Amino acid sequence: MSPESLHATTFSTPCGPFSVALDPNGAVVATAFGDVDRLRSRLPEKCHLLGDTYSATFDGIRSQVDAYFAGKRRAFSVRLAPRGTAFQQRVWAALAEIPCGETRSYGQLAAQLGDRGASRAVGRANATNPVCLLIPCHRVIGADGSLTGFAFGEDIKRRLLEHEGALPAALLA
Repeated sequence: MSPESLHATTFSTPCGPFSVALDPNGAVVATAFGDVDRLRSRLPEKCHLLGDTYSATFDGIRSQVDAYFAGKRRAFSVRLAPRGTAFQQRVWAALAEIPCGETRSYGQLAAQLGDRGASRAVGRANATNPVCLLIPCHRVIGADGSLTGFAFGEDIKRRLLEHEGALPAALLA
């Protein structure tokens, strides 16, 4: 089976460069805070990234991301196609339901999925979310209100939560 070719581009945001990979149908397969090389590490196996390419489809995605950072958009309506196991897909769907301006703990997500004991598995699935920001994995925090991990660093996670007005009170400084 030959590798699937994906188009990618990078544009600026207040949190630094943001890269997006699209499948041949124009759906978002992966995103990353960073350049195309950072994005490449988030792609599923058997995908070939064509490098920094342009497609008009990127204009709509960029427009929505720009509107989010301008405070004019709280949710995204782009087509998504993240690749993962059935469990990962369930977790990512639950992440997508967390409203802008709110957070959830790993335990709360596990309970929402019907298995209170699955908070570590939820954490692993959250960490493997290939579509950051658009699927808001940054809205998941520790049960104690700590920021916990984020693939792109605690500083960006903090900035995103501050932007959304969702930074836990204990972390406001």
